[in-house]
Amino acid sequence: MSQAVTRSVTAGSAGLLASLDPLLREWLPRQRWFAGKGRPVTGFSLVAATELLPFDAKLGLHHLLVRAHQPLSPAPGGGVPHPGDCYQLLIGVREALPPRLAPALIGHVHDGPLAGRTVYDALYDPRPAEVLLEALRTQARIGGLRFERREEIRPDLVPRMVTAEQSNSSVIYGDTFILKLLRRVLPGVNPDLELPLALAREGCARVPAPAAWMTAEVGDTGDDSYVLGVLQPFVRGASDGWELALRELAKGEDFTAEARALGRATAEVHTALARALPTVSLAHLQLQSLVDGMTERLQAAAQAVPALRPYAPGLHSAFEALADLAAEGHTWTAQRVHGDLHLGQCLRSPSGQWSLIDFEGEPAKPLAERRMAQPVVRDVAGMLRSFDYAAHSAGGPPAPRWAAACRAAYCTGYAEAGGRDPRTDPVLLRAYETDKAVYEVLYEARHRPDWLPVPLAAVRRLAMGAQPA
Repeated sequence: MSQAVTRSVTAGSAGLLASLDPLLREWLPRQRWFAGKGRPVTGFSLVAATELLPFDAKLGLHHLLVRAHQPLSPAPGGGVPHPGDCYQLLIGVREALPPRLAPALIGHVHDGPLAGRTVYDALYDPRPAEVLLEALRTQARIGGLRFERREEIRPDLVPRMVTAEQSNSSVIYGDTFILKLLRRVLPGVNPDLELPLALAREGCARVPAPAAWMTAEVGDTGDDSYVLGVLQPFVRGASDGWELALRELAKGEDFTAEARALGRATAEVHTALARALPTVSLAHLQLQSLVDGMTERLQAAAQAVPALRPYAPGLHSAFEALADLAAEGHTWTAQRVHGDLHLGQCLRSPSGQWSLIDFEGEPAKPLAERRMAQPVVRDVAGMLRSFDYAAHSAGGPPAPRWAAACRAAYCTGYAEAGGRDPRTDPVLLRAYETDKAVYEVLYEARHRPDWLPVPLAAVRRLAMGAQPA
C-alpha cells in the first residue's frame, strides 16, 4: 500500500466538518446527485471521516460520510425535521486550485483545521482518483474503509472523471475499468454490488462483473456497513442505449433489431437471476398488497397533478383487473430484477453485444424495498416506457409508430430468450406500465413540466384499456 494512504481521522473530525459546514450548505444542493432539492440544508452530522492523504504543501484528501439534515417541508419555519440523507464526499485540499480544477471548487475555508486552504471535489483530480485505485489494488484497510477485489488491477492506469451529469459519480481508469462511486449511501446490502456479484457467479456475460469494491464499516463495532463504490470492466466504445436510440431515430433508422436484441439480453439476465437467487410465488394476499400500493400512488399523483384526474378511473381499472385475477386464484412468480430498467441503463458494445448496468434500483426507495422479489414484467414495463420517451425526445415530431415497433420487437426478443412473451400476461403488464406512467406524471409535473405530455400520452392509452405492447 502506498505510504501516502494513511489513517482514519478521529481527533478533530468535528472541527473539520464545522469548518466545511458553510461551504457544503451552498455547494451540496447544487450537485446533480443531491436528493433533497427544494428543501434547505439546516445542518450536518458526521457519520465517518478518514484521511486518505495527509495535507502537505500541495494536496490533502479526506473521505467523509456526511448526513445532511433538512426539514420534510420546504415551507418557511422548517416543517418536520428529516433524519437526513447520508452522502459520500471526497474532499481535496490545496493551497490554491489550478484552473483545470475550477469546476470542482467547493470553496475557501476560513476557520478550523483547514483554514486558509481551498477545498474541492477530489474526483476531478487524477491524484486522488489514483489513491482510490491503489487502495482497491492492494485491498487496503484504512480506518473504517474496506477495499476488496476479485481480480488483478494494474497500478499504472490513468484516471479521468466522467463529466456527464448522473445520480452518482464515475471515474474511468485507462479504458480498462470504470469506478462508480455512490453518492447517497445507505447502510445494508446494496443491490448494485449484490446482483452483479450473483450474476458473475452464474457466468452471466450480460452484466459486467465487479472487479473490486469499497465499503465502510461505521460505528463502534462496525455494525453499519455501507457500499461506497464498485469497479467494473469498462466497455470501450460502447454506446448508451438511450443515446443510440435517439441517434437512430433522428436519422430515420429502424431500431427494431436492436430492441429485439435488448429484449433477449434482458431475458438472459432475468433467467440468470432466477438461478442465482430465490424466487417466490405471489398469491392473493401478496398481489392485493401490490395492488394497494399502486392504487395509493395513483391517488396521491392525481391529487398533486390535476391533469391526471380525468384518467384516474380508467387507470384504476388496470389495478382492479389484476386484483380480480388474484382473487380468482391466479399466482405469479417473483424474483430479483433490475428494478430501474430503461434505455440509459443499457450499453451496446462495438460488436453489438448488449449489457445491463446500474443495478442500484430506484435510489429514492429504501434498500429493503429495492431488494424485494418482483415479477419480471416490472423491468419490461420500464423498458417499454423508455421507448415511448425516446420517441418524444429525438428533436422531431413524436414517433408513436417507431415506439410501438420497438416495444413489440423488445417483447419478441424477450420471448425468444426467456421462453415467455410478456404480452401473454397482459393484465399484469398493463398494471405495471400504468404504475410506471403514473410515477412519470408526478415526476415530470414536479421537475420537468415541459415533459408532462409524454407520460400523459401513455396515460390516455392505458386508461382506455389498451394493451401495453
